[in-house]
Amino acid sequence: MAEEVSTAKGKPIYAALMSIQRDLKAPKGQTNKFGGYNYRSCEDILEAVKPLLNDNGLVLKLEDEPVVIDGWHYIKATASVIDIATGDRESTTAYAQEPAQQKGMSQSQLTGTASSYARKYALNGLFCIDDNRDADTNEYARQTSQSAAGARSQRNAYSSKGSANDDLRSKAMHALSKEMQRVGASGEEVSALCGVKFGKTNSRDLSTGELSKLAANLEAWIAEQMGGGK
Repeated sequence: MAEEVSTAKGKPIYAALMSIQRDLKAPKGQTNKFGGYNYRSCEDILEAVKPLLNDNGLVLKLEDEPVVIDGWHYIKATASVIDIATGDRESTTAYAQEPAQQKGMSQSQLTGTASSYARKYALNGLFCIDDNRDADTNEYARQTSQSAAGARSQRNAYSSKGSANDDLRSKAMHALSKEMQRVGASGEEVSALCGVKFGKTNSRDLSTGELSKLAANLEAWIAEQMGGGK
């Protein structure tokens, strides 16, 4: 393996990173029993990427920093790859809010959970790992909003009440999407919550009121799941 590093260490950092992004396969090796879905942890990504880093002459460094934004406490995680030959570095950051309290968890456990979550999404960004390939994404919310607006302008067949309800639903979906981005929630986690909390398959099946309730409680409910097995 040392000989492989020797032949790869002269590669520019972006060429090496491109090779890793192309070859990396990070399976979802964990199961959330509360939500009934599989997910990949930070440790799953690290286990899969370490041999590729070695082959491409890169070192991975993970760093945490506590930050306060608008009075809220976050863990800022930075994932960096460093070229062992040139010292060139490429980094990605991600944030996870640290809950003030969670039943059954100490403060150090809360901080550790936020750190693991933020590191996972920093690694996702650095290595182009997509955890959001389903309907519960910002792209879906945008397309839903555009489709609804297009249908109204083309057919003009909605009553004023129906149009108002459609606008409210679009706003509720957009609010959920923004909250998902803020807390770093994946579509799988949101779909699982839809099943657990509302008995629905995903957010498309929720009422406007349920969408608003999900957005308002998203962070707390995800923390609840994480405390119960994530």
